[in-house]
Amino acid sequence: MSFEYLHPVSTEVMETIECLPDHVLGRNIEIFTEESGLPDILDIKICLIFLTETRSSYYNLPKFDSNEFRKTFYKLYPGNWNFKIADFGDMPSGKNVEDTYFALSEICSELKQNNTIPVIIGGSQDLTLSLYESLTNSDNLINIVSVDNRFDFTQGEDLISSRSYMNDIITKNPSKLNNFTNLGYQTYLIAQEELDLMDKLFFDSFRLGEILNDLKITEPIFREADLVSFDMKVLSSLTDGTLLEGMPNGLDSKAICTMSRYAGISDRLSVVGFFDLPNNTFFFKLFSEILWYFIEGFHCRFDEHPVIITPNFKKYNVSMSDREMIFYKSTKSGRWWMEIDNKNYMDNKTKSSTLLSCTHQDYLDACNDILSDRWWKATKRS
Repeated sequence: MSFEYLHPVSTEVMETIECLPDHVLGRNIEIFTEESGLPDILDIKICLIFLTETRSSYYNLPKFDSNEFRKTFYKLYPGNWNFKIADFGDMPSGKNVEDTYFALSEICSELKQNNTIPVIIGGSQDLTLSLYESLTNSDNLINIVSVDNRFDFTQGEDLISSRSYMNDIITKNPSKLNNFTNLGYQTYLIAQEELDLMDKLFFDSFRLGEILNDLKITEPIFREADLVSFDMKVLSSLTDGTLLEGMPNGLDSKAICTMSRYAGISDRLSVVGFFDLPNNTFFFKLFSEILWYFIEGFHCRFDEHPVIITPNFKKYNVSMSDREMIFYKSTKSGRWWMEIDNKNYMDNKTKSSTLLSCTHQDYLDACNDILSDRWWKATKRS
């Protein structure tokens, strides 16, 4: 069993939990301990797994202290959640990086078979490869969303690293990748060749300024995601507590918590990873909230994916100068979808079938004869 790779939560943390109030998270989730053993996964909906694998990181990352973080996170009170959450402890690094990749992929794959969402915490972002591999046994094509200030397509590196792992994903044959979307990139950190490659492959990307100006544009992106990978270097140094060592510009605490909640709400999401984590007391507090909002988002899921057009959806026909566009609005959630009329796209294996998540603004733009860039790229990828 793949869970044999895992180590239990330390006795030190468990002793700390005993001093907490009865209703906090630490007293109300399933925890893998030396004494009680691994929790039964059958009824668990969200499973936390901590890693320290950073040997393939391009950056000099600090070791994330999972035990100190747990002491902070477990003090929070849960929402009105009616599902089981588990902490499956720590996964130590393998003899080599490839061993870690394999073990993590096996663990995530087994959890997916149980309809449990693995929440991978710690290590470097090249571990996204393992999360991707865990989804490739399915016939469905895969949508990856990366919240990152870079694309991680860096050319000229012989080995996989946290700055070039996407090269390996897009060159795999046969490919299971349908779309890759970057949220939060900063142009001055991106080589022109990477921008050209994103355009050539019809992938989507949103600059940091676009997101900070209107966080709601990211919700449809997360709605389409099978895998979400958060690189915490996307945060500004004032937000993550790194001060002089971090980036002067980046996502703030409101933005990252909102995006984490959007990721949790996505009915399609199968696995999420939080990588390149700072190791300081201030960040432990922020990340506790980020993780809390992800779980809260899961609690608020609308069960609208895959979308089946029912009386709960209103249909809108828009006549543009060169085509007819069809939009659907859910009366349950108020969210919007637009229909893809490309025949090849309709015949492909994506879960989203002929519908693409969108915003109300996409509908308004269509009414003004402005075609969504995401619609156009989706038809080109098919």
